[in-house]
Amino acid sequence: MTTQQYQQASERFLAQARQELAAGDLPQASEKGWGATAQILKAVAEQRGWEHSRHRHHLVTITRLRAETGDGDIRRWFNTASALHENFYEDTMQAFEVAESLHDVEALRNKILPLLDQT
Repeated sequence: MTTQQYQQASERFLAQARQELAAGDLPQASEKGWGATAQILKAVAEQRGWEHSRHRHHLVTITRLRAETGDGDIRRWFNTASALHENFYEDTMQAFEVAESLHDVEALRNKILPLLDQT
């Protein structure tokens, strides 16, 4: 996939996450939120020539972006997205927690999108 395709997939997953949340399907909303995060990380990694074929590569990408920007929110928002991924399997989060977490996913995407335009 191209950087643009990853960006589009991220946007699509976030929209789907909101739809699933509205429908009350919290595990699916959670997984789509994680998917939105993974796809935007793949976009930046693809553009910069970084590995992104494995789950662990997302953590490497986040670590690099945190170092590049000095912005600790990037790491915290990623951790929130990871909790959404876990919630897909465990289904322990309440609707308001999933909603707040999706807000953090959107904030992370909004932080990363301008970094894509810089390179």
